[in-house]
Amino acid sequence: MTEVTQKQEQQPTEVANPGQPVANPSQQSTGIQIADLQMILNIIDLASSRGAFRAQELTQVGGIADKLNSFLSEIAAQAKAKEEQAKAKEEGTVSTAETPAPAETPTEAK
Repeated sequence: MTEVTQKQEQQPTEVANPGQPVANPSQQSTGIQIADLQMILNIIDLASSRGAFRAQELTQVGGIADKLNSFLSEIAAQAKAKEEQAKAKEEGTVSTAETPAPAETPTEAK
């Protein structure tokens, strides 16, 4: 059995997409990404639709799913706002909310 395992480890792995780098599990980030949170929300939705949770658990599961959905919506809104700001800067326009009011020069009383 160990001979088979050693032979498999020695064989080079084929690259599915030659233009893309191969993700080495030891080099991957160990943190949770936004895509991971979206996947968790999808898993919760799928599991609840298939009846994986008991009735007593649905309140807790639904509460967590709602919090996660709100968080992801907020992140998406922030990303959209940043994208719009970057686009506005490229076009040379700035929204009026970000434009500072002109400073008034103080007048001297005589």
